[in-house]
Amino acid sequence: MAYQFITADMIVSGQHSIYSVKEKIASFTPSLTSVLIVTQDTIKDLGFIDILQEQLASPETTIEVNTNILPEPTLENIESVYHEVSVRAYDLIIGIGGGSVLDATKILSVLMTNHQSISDMLGTDLVKEPGIPTVLIPTTSGTGSEVTPNAIVTLPEEELKVGIVSRHLLPSLVILDPELTLGLPKPITAATGMDAFTHSLESFISNKANPFSDMFALESIRLISSSIVDAYENGSSVQARENMLVGSMYGGMALTAAGTAAVHALAYPLGGKYHIPHGEANSMLLPHVMNFNMDAIIDRLYLVAEPMGISITNKSKETIAKEVIKVIEEWTATLNIPQNLSDYGVKEEDLKELAVSASKVTRLLNNNPKELSLEDMENIYRKLLP
Repeated sequence: MAYQFITADMIVSGQHSIYSVKEKIASFTPSLTSVLIVTQDTIKDLGFIDILQEQLASPETTIEVNTNILPEPTLENIESVYHEVSVRAYDLIIGIGGGSVLDATKILSVLMTNHQSISDMLGTDLVKEPGIPTVLIPTTSGTGSEVTPNAIVTLPEEELKVGIVSRHLLPSLVILDPELTLGLPKPITAATGMDAFTHSLESFISNKANPFSDMFALESIRLISSSIVDAYENGSSVQARENMLVGSMYGGMALTAAGTAAVHALAYPLGGKYHIPHGEANSMLLPHVMNFNMDAIIDRLYLVAEPMGISITNKSKETIAKEVIKVIEEWTATLNIPQNLSDYGVKEEDLKELAVSASKVTRLLNNNPKELSLEDMENIYRKLLP
């Protein structure tokens, strides 16, 4: 099997690295006349946008800030923002925020250079031309969007989330500054952290796993396993936050090289119809999908045990694989990840429709090491209706 790996042009990581934006962008946009910053009001209120504006301010440069991207943005929301900002030509777009902001920034970049609608871009390799240069600055440790060629949009009418996958979505510069994540509330720390772990574990057990993805996935698993509880319980720990941020990035690199699988496929309808945050949906489903896959992935789960801090001495591979899933279950309890779909309005009679919706996400289901029938998917959802 041939395999490949692509990612952002430049990645800068470390405390206070946000202050290096002006210096780094000079290498690919030496003359700035107009900059668009895409963010949300909560990020703006924290003062991070001020740091960027102070660096980029000059008589020759116009800086506009747009805060209208919604959490889990719909196609219509991104198109609406595009119409707001497309009256001006930009040299650079900076996205600073969580995965929703980063995904939207990537889509806005290519909308400005392609005579295509977002609907035309849904799928793999359908974006025709490169976009405007982008800088992506994550403020959560979850999606890894800053280093992937993927962007996710919600289609309310189909009650589903769908991806755009294109090398043209990759940014020119990524800034990973743990200081920007110190103020994350506990529920967001938990959900995004488990989302990042899911990216890595699913990439590692994916049918398309390869030496590139394995390297990134295992290091991501090691960093996240050693830090997720600390980051949750002691949010001011710069070291824990940095481990989570870099671990999330490696998870993004792993999924770029191998792709996620059934957890994500089953999560998309939960977000599309019931508006369950993506990280929470993945976290809820992860142990149940891994249990379903168990007989096909024992050898792979054995290999992730040590990076997760699990002793493998004098134990069978099956025992170790079960311990991996047990640790994941313990994390979800410690991190207070919701475990009951009925809290979101899901009923027993909804499970068949959810399974049908998930079955349409063939791009990801094809990566899963075991084939899932509609009944299998219903049964996995049912485990979250205690």
